[in-house]
Amino acid sequence: MPIPSASLSERIQPNATPPELIRNFCIIAHIDHGKSTLADRMLQLTGVVQPRDARAQYLDRMDIERERGITIKSQAVRMPWQRGEEPYALNMIDTPGHVDFTYEVSRSLAACEGAVLLVDAAQGIEAQTLANLYLAMEHDLEIIPVLNKIDLPAAQPEKYAAELAGLVGGEPEDVLRVSGKTGDGVTELLDVIVDRIPSPVGDPDAPARAMIFDSVYDTYRGVVTYVRAVDGNLNPRERIEMMSTKATHELLEIGVISPEAIKTNGLGVGEVGYLITGVKDVRQSKVGDTVTSARQPASEPLGGYEEPKPMVFSGLYPIDGSDYPTLRDALDKLKLNDAALNYEPETSVALGFGFRVGFLGLLHLEIVRERLEREFDLDLISTAPNVVYDVTMEDGTEVKVTNPSEFPAGKIKDVREPIVRATVLAPSEFVGAVMGLCTDRRGQMEGMDYLSEDRVELRWTLPLAEIVFDFFDALKSRTRGYASLDYEPSGDQVADLVKVDILLQGDQVDAFSAIVHKDAAYEYGVKMTAKLKEIIPRQQFEVPIQAAVGARIIARETVRAIRKDVLAKCYGGDISRKRKLLEKQKEGKKRMKNIGSVEVPKEAFISALSSDGSGGKETKDKKK
Repeated sequence: MPIPSASLSERIQPNATPPELIRNFCIIAHIDHGKSTLADRMLQLTGVVQPRDARAQYLDRMDIERERGITIKSQAVRMPWQRGEEPYALNMIDTPGHVDFTYEVSRSLAACEGAVLLVDAAQGIEAQTLANLYLAMEHDLEIIPVLNKIDLPAAQPEKYAAELAGLVGGEPEDVLRVSGKTGDGVTELLDVIVDRIPSPVGDPDAPARAMIFDSVYDTYRGVVTYVRAVDGNLNPRERIEMMSTKATHELLEIGVISPEAIKTNGLGVGEVGYLITGVKDVRQSKVGDTVTSARQPASEPLGGYEEPKPMVFSGLYPIDGSDYPTLRDALDKLKLNDAALNYEPETSVALGFGFRVGFLGLLHLEIVRERLEREFDLDLISTAPNVVYDVTMEDGTEVKVTNPSEFPAGKIKDVREPIVRATVLAPSEFVGAVMGLCTDRRGQMEGMDYLSEDRVELRWTLPLAEIVFDFFDALKSRTRGYASLDYEPSGDQVADLVKVDILLQGDQVDAFSAIVHKDAAYEYGVKMTAKLKEIIPRQQFEVPIQAAVGARIIARETVRAIRKDVLAKCYGGDISRKRKLLEKQKEGKKRMKNIGSVEVPKEAFISALSSDGSGGKETKDKKK
């Protein structure tokens, strides 16, 4: 979230709000169920956004969010609300709804005491709704079930209120009915939030402790840290300490977001706000760390977050090699905005210097790549996405493989691949289609429950490698768009996997290698060799394109040579003269084939890799 300059935030709130008048809550829901629209109505009703400043998706600050209509970054905002004689302060966090950004949701939940569980009255409960509900229950939050979009002609509030009540426990009449578009029921929702969500608990006299739940990088002001104060008070101009790194800084500015930055004289128990220390090093502000006072530090840090585990790995390489330092700096800055990002340098023979980057899913990969290209003016190639494998050799040596080029040669005892527990919600008429798809992807069924007469929850165990690519698109096409998917890691399993190498003129091209199941190796080899035949320019000599598993060739295509017409000058005469010229040409081609090398242009890599995986058509419409 961009922080305005000081001239735009001159209003100063004099005193900290008492904890009993604070309510911290977040909105959780499946994607496209109206979280951002409901947040817009709340901002208008509480008066923090004037009608002349209002716009749709007010809290979605990034261009990508507004273009796609999805929330990528959690956004915190403070809203005043009068309930009777008491002026309450509501701290709301609008969270993403896509499975790839579950880590953002978990961080938001840790900073709240309650959650508004939002369900579309026309679509009902979806897979990600269940996942977010279980997350909120793990954090022991107060759940307020709400049906949104009751103004739609297709809305079925009675039916889905019964479903929702059965899920969270309670009566259907306890489920609130609102419309984020028209504003119906939003006032009642704010009153229920005040009545039902507990106030934050903390010790105002204890040493200061505040949890970092997000941070951004501002070009002019450095690192801006978002915190939830738990104990004590944080005040401007005091020295603070980051408990994990022991780094100390002077607190230059402290305040709240409402929804623009407002300076305050401090943050007390339960308040949510921002800190600015002027630090430019992006590694100084770690999400999940505890901020305390350097003069009187706390003895114990707050319980932090679990480190996110990357699900998918892909190589990012600049098309222009001189952009490598720019890409490194861009990833450093983006890491502060996106704590789930992991990366390390790597080198490819074909693509040069780049980074092996870990992502939470394919949409996460696509969004990160697009942000790097837009915000830092980079042109990037991303290699086909793959997951992490654990390879055990015959001699007991274990190798962790994040890149196909790291796959060891020699005698392999077994290969372990990550698996996930997937939940699919679909109309009952599509049960057969879903089961067929999951079986084709090497899945094992764990169970099936009917949520209502016409909605089924299916639970499967699937290899992660089978679902990160195009599983979601296949699921949507087989169920006419009605099914929804959620998944979570569930350990690993031994699988019959092989590495398929692509050879050009007998030389391996590491960027096109892939680790696939033995049964799918031939299909991958045929597809990739056919594709490369179309995009690799013809040479003066014949170029064989081969797919190999170990020493065994499983597919081959040939790029025909460019042949000069050496007989053009012969208008007739003895055939032996023509044969002599052809034999001479044949010898020259043979000699050139032995010493020639194939230069694969960058355009060929872009064409082959983009259409085959990362950033391609598979993920363009991936909205769960």
